[in-house]
Amino acid sequence: MKLLEIVRGKETSPQVIATCMALAKKLRKVGVLVGNCFGFVGNRMFNPYTNEAQFLIEEGASVSQVDQALYDFGWAMGPLAVLDLAGNDVGWRIHQEVKDSIPADKRRPLMTDILFQEKRWGQKTGQGWYRYEKGNRQGIEDETFETQIRAEANKANISQRSVTSEEIIERTIYALINEGARIIEEGFAIRSSDIDIIYIYGYGFPAFRGGPMHYADKVGLKKVYDRICQFEVEQGYWWKPAPLLKKLAESNQTFAAHDRRA
Repeated sequence: MKLLEIVRGKETSPQVIATCMALAKKLRKVGVLVGNCFGFVGNRMFNPYTNEAQFLIEEGASVSQVDQALYDFGWAMGPLAVLDLAGNDVGWRIHQEVKDSIPADKRRPLMTDILFQEKRWGQKTGQGWYRYEKGNRQGIEDETFETQIRAEANKANISQRSVTSEEIIERTIYALINEGARIIEEGFAIRSSDIDIIYIYGYGFPAFRGGPMHYADKVGLKKVYDRICQFEVEQGYWWKPAPLLKKLAESNQTFAAHDRRA
């Protein structure tokens, strides 16, 4: 992996930062300076991205449909394939550390506990969101698990419907963008281009699209903002637009222009 997130703490000196950036170059890594928040920048954004992918599956999309839509968008891998690669037990353990701080009425993925309890930890156990045959890392659709997902969705009174590739892309990518805007405003990323570098070099975001924040500029922040407002009405308060995104959208600005003023 080319990415190296260099985390600045409260007492980190300029000399230490300069040394770390120089070390990144010596290691042939791409060093990006970030602040110290939970998940730093990359993983903090990745959480709402993968959550939306799972919510879409609960609402009627298949696992492979979600992954294929994002692979076709240009990602190196779909989000569910990534979770199976990283280990669904890892995600479960991370959730245990923060679950007490999550509001009780905030939506969370239904299958997290089930994946852990049934040891569907991904490639390392031969089953996760997909099935894996010995010696083959390519996931195979698991109809039994898909049926289990539908059953859990029915228990949670989540109605099933047809989901389009366009909605899959908007729900997942706009979740990234919205969280990225919060991170910039909170000062954990200096500029939007730093986030783009993190996602291109560390997470497999399609380089030809320029990173999630650059992509937002190309789509148009007003269009992204309006769609996020719609998701807030349809999905819940966790889709509340980031104040920075709202400000830039309403003044017909871009993240790139905001970077130049930083």
